[in-house]
Amino acid sequence: MKNEQKSPARDVAVAEKDNFLLRLLGGIEKVGNKLPHPFWLFIIIAGVVLALSGILAYFGVSATSPADGSEIAVQSLLTEEGLHRIITEAVPNFVSFPPLGIIIVVMLGVAVAENSGLIAAAIRGVVTKVSPKWLTFTLALTGITGSVASDAIYVVLIPLGAVIFKSVGRSPILGAIVAFGSASAGYNASLLITASDPLLAGLTTAGANLIEPDYVVSPIANYFFTAASAVVLALIVTLVTETVLVRTTKNMKEDPAEDGSDDQINESLTPRVVERKGLRNTAVALVVMVALFTAALAIPSSPFRGEDGGILTSPLMTGVAVVIGVVFLILGTVYGLTVGTITAPRDIPPFMARGVKELGPIIVLFFAAAQFIAYFKWSELGPIIAIKGAELIEQAEVPTLVLYAAVVLLVCTMNIFITSGSAQWALMAPVLVPMLMLLGTDPEVTQVLFRMGDSPTNVISPMSPYFALALGYIQKYKSSAGIGTLMSLTLPISISLLVGWFLFFMLWYAIGLPLGPGVPVR
Repeated sequence: MKNEQKSPARDVAVAEKDNFLLRLLGGIEKVGNKLPHPFWLFIIIAGVVLALSGILAYFGVSATSPADGSEIAVQSLLTEEGLHRIITEAVPNFVSFPPLGIIIVVMLGVAVAENSGLIAAAIRGVVTKVSPKWLTFTLALTGITGSVASDAIYVVLIPLGAVIFKSVGRSPILGAIVAFGSASAGYNASLLITASDPLLAGLTTAGANLIEPDYVVSPIANYFFTAASAVVLALIVTLVTETVLVRTTKNMKEDPAEDGSDDQINESLTPRVVERKGLRNTAVALVVMVALFTAALAIPSSPFRGEDGGILTSPLMTGVAVVIGVVFLILGTVYGLTVGTITAPRDIPPFMARGVKELGPIIVLFFAAAQFIAYFKWSELGPIIAIKGAELIEQAEVPTLVLYAAVVLLVCTMNIFITSGSAQWALMAPVLVPMLMLLGTDPEVTQVLFRMGDSPTNVISPMSPYFALALGYIQKYKSSAGIGTLMSLTLPISISLLVGWFLFFMLWYAIGLPLGPGVPVR
């Protein structure tokens, strides 16, 4: 009787909670829907930059460079010379945009690995072979590292997670949430180099060039930190799942399965003999390539050493985007030849073309972003805003880690409305990177701060198309599930990863470990 009396009150509390979440998400969605497409957002902001350059130049706004004491004045682009430059340099701005060539080169290789079936088979092979005791952690780590498959990770891993959990007698809803939460909230961490690494590095380079024209951020500049973060975030997801989410899903009554569809899916997910042979051959090829790469850098007389004989100046390191693309190309080809998805050399170029085709929306966005960054640079607004902002922060005497926390919170707030990481960083990098450079923070560190703020809120943003995708998969097992249901399951992951990741960064910062090869954290 006692439990029966408490049940209505509990139901009311749950209903009120869901209503609050629905109102909150409705407000976020309403505001987000009013934002223009990122392409038009950059065009609008580029127009604002043009207008500001004319107004501020008229009033003689300037700043003193802390580097050499020279005076930097705003340059108006609303002059005859400026207008000519806008038209004649539009194409060079686009072609020389740092992330453009890098992301295309990397995707040429990644597309072969993806279309040959290697990436999907590797994900299946990892998740389906693990013991139940390690299932949650393995699924989480696979989801986080799965960003190497770009957005395809959501389509592959969410239903896979649900089926695998159900096959061991656990809630399929919980499995879907672990897969979605880790792949989405942990997107910017990975055990492997992913396509987003050169993309972010190119945008960070463009921001750094506003202060130091020759500064280059390597695609592997954050690798040590992101690889270690992948394990830490997987542990956090596991802890939250086993202590919080398992209790939440325990009381969720699932709909009965229809037509034994889960069993059919489960059978289709079992790696075939030929797939196992393909993965084995691919693993051998990977070991051989790692050995060759190590030898090329380790041998003192190697032609692949830098001009000064150094490792960090080696063309293999400075041109690591090409190396990444070639590695994925070779691994994808080896797998494809083994399983039959590649039968002749002529099969490879169409795979590459498919990968470039998928970059179409990003390339369109890059055209507008390249013009915005070019105008920002020509007008000198970037350095001036950075100098003035740095002076204000310096006068306020904000502790370094407090400043970093503020940057992370700013990024995660914006990410709820602008879910495209490349669009958001293209917008923020020209301001944040040079400003923090003037305060003694390297661009690579600022890029890490962006990573930590960008990922965790992906999983709770209704503006993300994969939020709706995850909800659709959950409704397969519980048709009455709504946005409030999904939010109640993903919010603990989002908050835990946001806080836990920054705490891990603080530890990394305190110890002084490098973020990547030759990249100090402070």
